[in-house]
Amino acid sequence: MGWTVSLKIRLSGWKDRMAGWFIDREFFMRANGQVRFLKISARLQRRTAVTLASVIGVWLLVTFDMAINQLTVSAQRLALTEQKAKIESAEERVASYRGSIDEVTKDLERRQEMLESLGDQYLGDLPQDEAQAPASANAREEDETVKTISAMIPEAAGLARLEARQIRFAEKMTKVARARTSKAEAAIRQFGLNPEVLARQARNAQGGLFEPFSGKGKDVRDPRFLNLAAALGRMDAMERALAAIPTAMPAASMMMSSGFGYRTDPFTGSGAMHAGLDFMGPVGTPILAAAEGRVVFAGFNGGYGNAIEIRHANGLVTRYAHLSGLNVRRGQMVERAVQIGRMGSTGRSTGSHLHFEVRLNGQAINPRKFLEANPDVLKVQTVAGHRADSAAKE
Repeated sequence: MGWTVSLKIRLSGWKDRMAGWFIDREFFMRANGQVRFLKISARLQRRTAVTLASVIGVWLLVTFDMAINQLTVSAQRLALTEQKAKIESAEERVASYRGSIDEVTKDLERRQEMLESLGDQYLGDLPQDEAQAPASANAREEDETVKTISAMIPEAAGLARLEARQIRFAEKMTKVARARTSKAEAAIRQFGLNPEVLARQARNAQGGLFEPFSGKGKDVRDPRFLNLAAALGRMDAMERALAAIPTAMPAASMMMSSGFGYRTDPFTGSGAMHAGLDFMGPVGTPILAAAEGRVVFAGFNGGYGNAIEIRHANGLVTRYAHLSGLNVRRGQMVERAVQIGRMGSTGRSTGSHLHFEVRLNGQAINPRKFLEANPDVLKVQTVAGHRADSAAKE
């Protein structure tokens, strides 16, 4: 009972201190011989303080989450770097070939099929300059290993050469994948977005049964293939995130009637926040999907009138409002630039137009930076989109 009373006394003391911080305050201002008074109530001060504390708290949580993600990525890269020291020595490789050439043959055949599949699915043909890249130190060491195996087990010489080509090809694929990842990350930053945040959203929709990369259920021991898998996975996530950024014009009309941000409300005449862009046009003007995604809402939504919301692979949501008609239903997948509705003036609207929004985690983002992107950035996005689509169809 004693500690309970003590706790109540302490809490009461804190409440008294808090009450002392927030009291009704009056300020006076003198201008042109006139004195005006401004009163700020204790209630308004408390609300402002709570709002600021909430904003700071959310910012700290987001920053902490990003820091944890960066540490995780760094830890994964460090683990892969450490594994480079565990590459099988020439002696171990010779022992594997001596143990069972038939088993090694099957493993190499399966690995070859996997490499060809990954190359077709993610990269297509390697660029000419990459295909003719000079041999690295690892490649020269691999050549020495091939000579050793060929000398000690002549019948395995062909298999050893095939394995060396596979390792060399995997290293080239890894280099290309990392270069494409860097291009995608740079393009995403040009839109003012965080690549890590968008890629994390893109990776959230993955799954499937586990199948080991090598034969007979064994794990891959050579880290060069683990590096390849990691590089392709990151490249795929970044390119999917980039391809899903809504850059296509959402209406068959280029006439913008209201921008993003502060404006005078057309109904009340007072200042208001406008969370999107307005495009003016005749009733029935086609409304188009700004990017590929899934329809998560299609129907009447209060002041928005008839509206459509599409969630994209990177977590962004686009909203199309005041429509006169809908061409899609909830749950439907739509392609970029296909018609999803028709322009109108339903809901809180003064005339026929499209209200277009882009949101990330519920927060409105200015769509203008997406629709007016640099042509070079759009070119990178188009290439990423084509390759992401090809990978999805494999």
